[in-house]
Amino acid sequence: MLDFISKPLGQFMYFIYNTVGLHNYGLAIIIFTIIVRLLMLPLTVKQYRSNAKLQEIQPQLQEIQKRYKNDKEKLNAEMVKLYQENNVNPAGGCLPLLIQMPILFALWGVISRPVTYMLGKGSEVQALLAAIPEESRIRGYDELSIIIYNKLLNMNFLGLNLGLVPTLDIKKIIAEPQYAALLLIPLLASGLTYLSSKLAMASSNTGAENAGANQMGNSMMIVGPLMTLFFSFQFPAGLGLYWIAGSVIQILQQLYINKHVLKKKEVAK
Repeated sequence: MLDFISKPLGQFMYFIYNTVGLHNYGLAIIIFTIIVRLLMLPLTVKQYRSNAKLQEIQPQLQEIQKRYKNDKEKLNAEMVKLYQENNVNPAGGCLPLLIQMPILFALWGVISRPVTYMLGKGSEVQALLAAIPEESRIRGYDELSIIIYNKLLNMNFLGLNLGLVPTLDIKKIIAEPQYAALLLIPLLASGLTYLSSKLAMASSNTGAENAGANQMGNSMMIVGPLMTLFFSFQFPAGLGLYWIAGSVIQILQQLYINKHVLKKKEVAK
């Protein structure tokens, strides 16, 4: 369903891999992530500005909700009027997320099916797979088995094989020490997710009128890292590296937004 995104992303990643990526899959993922996040920075800034405006008008919004709680039609009309007067789009904060999610899912397709999307050999997958011994295959990721077995891409990044899926299977970890090193991917991914969420929460208001939003934010600070930890053990380490790179960039973006966007807005008041 997302082939129309996965195909150009795959070709773009392969271009990075062959040029500035120095024929290293991990480096290509990091550079790709930096480029995508920089392209999305204007939307991210717009998201924070929109959220800041929404927080500013919360007292007025709550007053309208209280005043017209028994008149839904008047309530909606007054809320729309308030949004228009303050140039606020209540859905404005969702736009970057709506754009990022398809890219994330499409990138998962690229990372799990590099023969199809990066090398453009989707029609040859079954023939290539047939030549690989069963014990050399990665369960659920046939194309990564092809890449690793035939050495079509350099999947080694700082001693980690990004085509493998991290595991907590003690027997496998003992038998193949590289799986012990791969545990760094889920740990870093979940830890950095927590740090970026905490930083984002610290930049929001903590007033009583935002108590509900703060409570939800605190819950996401726990749920987000746990979900990242869980999924990092379900997908190839390459996707975990994408999450790590994305979180580092998110932290840097948040520091920039706190200093140059939100603080500037407070001074303007």
